[in-house]
Amino acid sequence: MTRLSVEMLAADTVQPITSAGHAQLGIAVLTGIAVIVLLITKFKLHAFLALTIGSLVLGAVAGAPLDKAITSFTTGLGATVAGVGVLIALGAILGKLLADSGGADQIVDTILAKAGRRAMPWAMVLIASVVGLPLFFEVGIVLLIPVVLMVAKRGNYSLMRIGIPALAGLSVMHGLIPPHPGPLVAIDAVGANLGVTLALGIVVAIPTVIIAGPVFSRFAARWVDVPAPDRMLPQRASTSEELERRPGFGATLATMLLPVVLMLAKALVDIVVDDPTDMTQRIFDVVGSPLIALLAAVIVGFFTLGRAAGFGKERLQQTVDRGLMPIAGILLIVGAGGGFKQTLIDSGVGQMILDISKDWSIPALLLAWLIAVAIRLATGSATVATISAAGLVAPLAAEMSTTHTALLVLAIGAGSLFFSQVNDAGFWLVKEYFGLSVGQTGKTWSVMETIISVVAGGLVLLLSLVI
Repeated sequence: MTRLSVEMLAADTVQPITSAGHAQLGIAVLTGIAVIVLLITKFKLHAFLALTIGSLVLGAVAGAPLDKAITSFTTGLGATVAGVGVLIALGAILGKLLADSGGADQIVDTILAKAGRRAMPWAMVLIASVVGLPLFFEVGIVLLIPVVLMVAKRGNYSLMRIGIPALAGLSVMHGLIPPHPGPLVAIDAVGANLGVTLALGIVVAIPTVIIAGPVFSRFAARWVDVPAPDRMLPQRASTSEELERRPGFGATLATMLLPVVLMLAKALVDIVVDDPTDMTQRIFDVVGSPLIALLAAVIVGFFTLGRAAGFGKERLQQTVDRGLMPIAGILLIVGAGGGFKQTLIDSGVGQMILDISKDWSIPALLLAWLIAVAIRLATGSATVATISAAGLVAPLAAEMSTTHTALLVLAIGAGSLFFSQVNDAGFWLVKEYFGLSVGQTGKTWSVMETIISVVAGGLVLLLSLVI
């Protein structure tokens, strides 16, 4: 988020579109969120439509003129899509390129070939974390669960011993690490520094994924001892020609990590140099910006992944097209979430949260985590929880340091992962792929998500005490 947009957001907070008191605004928030929850859970309405209707209801109950509520929603939608839409699109292209070229298979097969039996859960965490970095959660599941099932079947491993670490790696990446949509939107909403958030996110993610993955999988395997379902086992047979034309392990890994390296380099230079007029810092500000970093990875991927796999110009174009098509719904949900956020801000709800929280002894980071948890439990969507919570607590970031603003994003992301249940699409994906009952899915997947949320939230609070 630019400095100008932050100043405009602050101005909107000072001059709300309604003069409603705290009680009315509180009722408006609860009503708006309740409408969203009801439409998503009871009437199975698409999250984009639910967020749109919920935003208008929020504005109406808060006493805002309907035309101003509409303007707030559309302004927020446009700003959010402009801020993160291109990044989501570039991430989708990179993920599709990774899958179609065989680069993901190359990463998976190389690591598995070098991992012994004891190290296999750790190998699955590593695979999921690396492969899941540029991929959306649902895409990562579709890509990795077939590998999990094959490893469990062929190596005679407990399905949960292999599957939980892979799911933990994907989930942690999805909730805490940009360029995933949730963290990107939260960064944009609270005005956090992306590089600092990425760096701190990695610090929080590593111990979190270890505890929720390989460590918890020992218990999950005892609670739910099921074999890999034969009906879901994939046929990954590849011809010798296809295997030979796969991109190399090193080239694939370097391409996937390129945007992360560029963004981290920018953050490091900003800290070390700290002079906006310095040419080195100006160069890294450009190459380390999320847009340029992801665009560079996509362009490099055309050669290191696409051309290495024998893709011609037409095949590359098809890959880009297929990568972009599935994200229309994601972009609309994220955009509508931005509209909901802006309606919250323009109605004065953000300032209300700021005023009320001054009298509480609850730390701002814990408050952000709790709000995200509540919305996650209600809607089942980590993305909706992140977007809504970020809009509510955005004013709390006004006087925070750069590091604490980044930690605010991570607290929201951690809260958004709390206890996945039957109103979460991920719950049903895991259940069906692993052939589990609802109860078994709750004892494994749902508990794992809760561990991630609690551990990550606790680490964020600990970090806030030392930095």
